[in-house]
Amino acid sequence: MKTILNRLINHEVLSKNEAKNILVNISAGLYNPAQIASFLTVYMMRNITIEELAGFREALLELCLPINLSDYNTIDLCGTGGDGKDTFNISTLASFVTAGTGIKVAKHGNYGVSSISGSSNVMESLGIRFSNQNDFLERCIAEAGICILHAPLFHPAMKNVGPIRKELAVKTFFNMLGPMVNPSFPKNQLVGVFSLELARMYGYLYQNTDTNFTILHSLDGYDEISLTGNTKTITNTTEKMLKAEDFGVKILTPVDIRGGISIEASAKIFMDIISGNGTDAQNNVVCANAAMAIATVNTCSPIQGFEIAIESLLSGKAMRSLQKLQQLSL
Repeated sequence: MKTILNRLINHEVLSKNEAKNILVNISAGLYNPAQIASFLTVYMMRNITIEELAGFREALLELCLPINLSDYNTIDLCGTGGDGKDTFNISTLASFVTAGTGIKVAKHGNYGVSSISGSSNVMESLGIRFSNQNDFLERCIAEAGICILHAPLFHPAMKNVGPIRKELAVKTFFNMLGPMVNPSFPKNQLVGVFSLELARMYGYLYQNTDTNFTILHSLDGYDEISLTGNTKTITNTTEKMLKAEDFGVKILTPVDIRGGISIEASAKIFMDIISGNGTDAQNNVVCANAAMAIATVNTCSPIQGFEIAIESLLSGKAMRSLQKLQQLSL
């Protein structure tokens, strides 16, 4: 590791295989915490290359505990986090709204590292059981339309990194990897990223897979559709710019979509919205993101997807998906 760190400090880059081998060695416990922290810190100070990102991703996918949901045409709605915006749990709510429309969702998530409350924090506080048992997860998909894939249960390779990430409490390149290493290998993905540069890197990497994907980046820095400005989208076939009016709604302000200051407050916001008691702004931003998941799977326009999403939320279908998941977790 000393040699690798010296190379990186001297502005050298790693090959895909070198990046892959380092992550494999981290998982094997070959480096001490100080070395791992230094390695992570380097990538906070310089941009990661496509080759490096591809190598890290390949290592994590090879080392993960895979889940077989191939009988279902699943989608994952997952953001990188790390945008520093402290929104409420938009993509998790959008996942339940999407599930309420009949689309099967395999939601990959984790505890918040650089944010107050990650997807897993809210799910855990609402009584959702985390499991890596295939039978349980398949039952969740079949009956609730959604299963929760809590990342640490599927990526044992990262047990040496988790505590260090928590102590650093800032975004690292593992934020970039999260959406790309879903252990169920979903056929469809809606991915939000925190920078335009990363959106292009994701687009390049996903073009070399058989995944049907949509990548999102709000130009004012959000890793999802925020409706506070325009959103860049990259899919298998097109690049577009989305505006609030494409969903038939008005532009929002950052205050409209701010999250809670604690896990408990975040869970309350989550329950208010999924119960149909959210503000118009909260409902609209959730349903705009769900709309793009629906459009990714079913090839419809954003506004058509939005109308389907709003119906799922306000009719209680999204809530019923959550309640079923809670029942299955008992």
